Amino acid sequence: MSLSDMTHNYGANTLYDAVFGVHSKSNKTFLYTEQGEVSYAAFTGMTNKLAHALSHAGLQAGERVAVQAKKSVMQLALYAATIKAGGVYLPLNTSYTAHELDYFISNAKASIVIVDDAAKDAVTPIADAAGATLLTLNADETGSLVSAADGQSDQFEAVPRGPEDLGAILYTSGTTGRSKGAMLCHRNLLSNTQVLEQTWQFTSDDTLLHMLPIYHTHGLFVACNLLAMVGGSMIFLTHFDAERALHWMPKATSMMGVPTFYTRLLAETMFTSDISRHMRLFISGSAPLLAATHIEFEDRTGHRILERYGMTETNMSTSNPYQNERRAGTVGMPLPGVTVRLADDAGKVVSKGEIGIIELCGDNVFTGYWEMPEKTAESFRDDGFFITGDMAREDEDGYITIVGRDKDLIISGGLNIYPKEIEGLIDAHDGVTESAVIGVPHPDFGEGVVAILVADDSVTAEAVMAGIADKLAKFKQPKRILFVDALPRNTMGKVQKAVMRTEHEEMFS
Repeated sequence: MSLSDMTHNYGANTLYDAVFGVHSKSNKTFLYTEQGEVSYAAFTGMTNKLAHALSHAGLQAGERVAVQAKKSVMQLALYAATIKAGGVYLPLNTSYTAHELDYFISNAKASIVIVDDAAKDAVTPIADAAGATLLTLNADETGSLVSAADGQSDQFEAVPRGPEDLGAILYTSGTTGRSKGAMLCHRNLLSNTQVLEQTWQFTSDDTLLHMLPIYHTHGLFVACNLLAMVGGSMIFLTHFDAERALHWMPKATSMMGVPTFYTRLLAETMFTSDISRHMRLFISGSAPLLAATHIEFEDRTGHRILERYGMTETNMSTSNPYQNERRAGTVGMPLPGVTVRLADDAGKVVSKGEIGIIELCGDNVFTGYWEMPEKTAESFRDDGFFITGDMAREDEDGYITIVGRDKDLIISGGLNIYPKEIEGLIDAHDGVTESAVIGVPHPDFGEGVVAILVADDSVTAEAVMAGIADKLAKFKQPKRILFVDALPRNTMGKVQKAVMRTEHEEMFS
């Protein structure tokens, strides 16, 4: 299916009209929450009022709206409103400190910044320096943004935006240097949503158990765009909690989660085949799912988890099949419209069974890194294939297995962490000579962050943690700090992180 076939009937604002506009007048329940139900029509009215508020705050087409706010119905409506008002949505992890926000807001040249009232004082000088308008949105759906939306019309004409116009920027962690802003256009987001509808067979009859954050590709674009487009419903919980998940599961038909969700459900004796018998589909992603978890889940429930592979720059790229065999430990095969190849460092395609770096192309692949043309150029082959940096092998049946990364990126709880940022802060601590941050297998988070330090006797783990606590989001902070006399190096003097990962791979087992 070509882009023109997918979008020509969807109106002037490609993404909004195709995703949120289709069922905008329906009285069907779109969101079930702990506080009550929200229909599609009510959600549209909320979206339109927020779109007016953004426009009155000065938002122009193509400008960025940076949002760090707790998950709520209003925050999801803010995403839809930003797109409808012609803006570019920039979701930010709620764990980020003001120190981290400074970079994202200034680098993206945000026009509007929206944070919780609790962060207002710390972020005000950052917004002022960027020339951005600062508004607030709290978890209880109060704040200056809500006040600005009150009294606005519940009708709003979508600002025209085409398939190639930017719809979102998501900052992705690398292993060195600053985070890069992956630019996702309307075509990227819409095409992927339509492919997933067909591949995973979502319909208006689906109710998705949604416990993911919505500052991330998985929870926002994969889940919310998909259910809104097909006219389904979501049980929209603020965070994962095994007890609440089990309470709501009888009302659901499907669930998306990270491996941590599934390991924690399996730890609950109440999680049985009976409580999940009506479920159509369990999907896992954002981090590798251990084959053992996959097998235990099937033994307990009779369901085989569908594992897929994606990343910030590409949304979803591969998936185990819906109808046919779902192989534990693999991420399936390329999605329709996505071409995947495995290549060596020079770009030469490797044979089946051999390990290579995943390279891919398709309408799902991002348009480049925000204001980093050199990084963009480095990340693409001359023929347009994006070099993911993830290493994998393909079996004779076409199933792909991720075996590692060509760099040192850590994925903990489904969130990307780059060691260089943490190492820079630790190395600045008095008495620290150098440090190396690695990820090692963790039964709950997939990988746990471990910092290995060379330091004098005055340095303690507690002091190091205290020194970085207000500079790093909690999920980035080391779960363990170790002290050594020297870091292992090869003959060229390069620190051998692979050696350290092997040495400490059973630390959390």
